[in-house]
Amino acid sequence: MTPLGRGELMFDGLGVALVSLFDDDGRLLLEQTAELAARLAARGVRSVTIAGTTGEPWRLDAEQRLALVGACRRALPPGVPVFVGCGHPQQDDAVRLTRALKESGADALLALSPAGVRDCRPYYDALTKAADGVPVIGYHFPLIAPPGIALEHLPDLPIAALKDSSADADRLVATLAIFDGPLLVGSAAYLALAGPLGASGAILALANVEPERCAAAFAGDMALQRKILDAHRRALEDFPQGLKAMLATESVRSQAL
Repeated sequence: MTPLGRGELMFDGLGVALVSLFDDDGRLLLEQTAELAARLAARGVRSVTIAGTTGEPWRLDAEQRLALVGACRRALPPGVPVFVGCGHPQQDDAVRLTRALKESGADALLALSPAGVRDCRPYYDALTKAADGVPVIGYHFPLIAPPGIALEHLPDLPIAALKDSSADADRLVATLAIFDGPLLVGSAAYLALAGPLGASGAILALANVEPERCAAAFAGDMALQRKILDAHRRALEDFPQGLKAMLATESVRSQAL
């Protein structure tokens, strides 16, 4: 794996925050999840993120995450990078998880900032050391893990890229002004703003069901941005179960054609 440095990224455009599929007894459907990733890549998705917020990481231990990386690697075509979540509310647990995942074969590790921590620099320093050369993507999502990553600390973080799921346009503009690494947005609400303004890409839950329209919106198509807003709102209802219901409906529709 070639190390990812600041200012570099192994994809641009649309990536998917992949759902994790489970059976009725709560068992991980490993191959089915990987098959979904492959279908989305065939529809233009340019990266796959496992065990992000959409992937229900609280239901996945390190062994299951490793298995998902391997299954997706086998299912995906060459050139589609795979990222895997390594964040944890407790720094010691995040370091242990990072060490377990660094040999997974993932192209980068996605680390949600810890809730209740104002200064995340020590946390990301520890994770970067534990990753031992595997790129770490910082993850700002204050709705899930408040307060998130403070703007003033961004230039000092040892991260290869930043995912921002705040859906905050003012934050987007401020980040682009002070952060010199790749910025990946995590909300479908403002793709047609983020892409033209200079965001490097997007890692989206909605890309599980609307990859083509999300990609077009990120490229600046405001008409399609408007069209995906209803799906964006529905996907957030009872998250991520609402999104999985949309995915199931799409699957039934596809089989009927």
